[in-house]
Amino acid sequence: MISVWTEIDRRRMYARAWLSEAHAVDAPPIVLVHGLGVSGRYMIPTARILALHGRVYAPDLPGFGRSAKPPRPLNVAECADALAAWMRANNLTGAALIANSFGCQVVVDLALRHPSLVERAILIAPTIDPTRRTPWQQVARFLLDIPREPLSLIPIALWDYLNAGILRGLRTLSHALQHRIEEKLPHMNVPTLVVCGERDPIVPRDWAEQAARLLPAGRLHVIPNAAHAVNFNSPEELVRVALPFLRSRECEGNSMKEEGAVKT
Repeated sequence: MISVWTEIDRRRMYARAWLSEAHAVDAPPIVLVHGLGVSGRYMIPTARILALHGRVYAPDLPGFGRSAKPPRPLNVAECADALAAWMRANNLTGAALIANSFGCQVVVDLALRHPSLVERAILIAPTIDPTRRTPWQQVARFLLDIPREPLSLIPIALWDYLNAGILRGLRTLSHALQHRIEEKLPHMNVPTLVVCGERDPIVPRDWAEQAARLLPAGRLHVIPNAAHAVNFNSPEELVRVALPFLRSRECEGNSMKEEGAVKT
């Protein structure tokens, strides 16, 4: 892993990168986008496995992790624009984007606002579930998720939350609640895989299924026994599902396809 610093709009963005000369230069790069309040650090378990198969980057969005903190928290569209500027500065066009939680909202806006940058996408537990769009519902479900995640995630997340600042986190949550991903998914015209954990209280299966149906080229995979941060709690299973999708050149049809999902 190496550190990559890039100046965007007079502010520095930090990214972790896994680059190997053994990888084909023409293979699409993979960009991992973190969720609300945290940083690219909790993407490392997935990144390390994906790095065996291609170039992988895990940037910290502005305001989070080691990236510079703007005076005010950015909304979803501004995060997407900042990510787009970072990708262009690092020559990452036509990339595969893999995002978790709030990062999915950023990637959806990125695909709509800067379509040339996104070749395909994997949305892991995309927020916000439109039937649970209140701060109290989101906080309550977040608290339900904590004991379902690995204990090793807690110090990583806690440090990132404190580093970003509680106020920045709450204002970013407000932006996330105002962002209606369900109105944007039907216009995301790239092959997209929706992944959710079987035990995720923040993004339950009914919303994950709806999100996949809304996508023009969407499909769904449910990972057994996984909670919200699938990229941290189930990286091996996530990569097992992701690799065939990332390597496929086919675009699924308009109907939602469910693969390897847990039957209930």
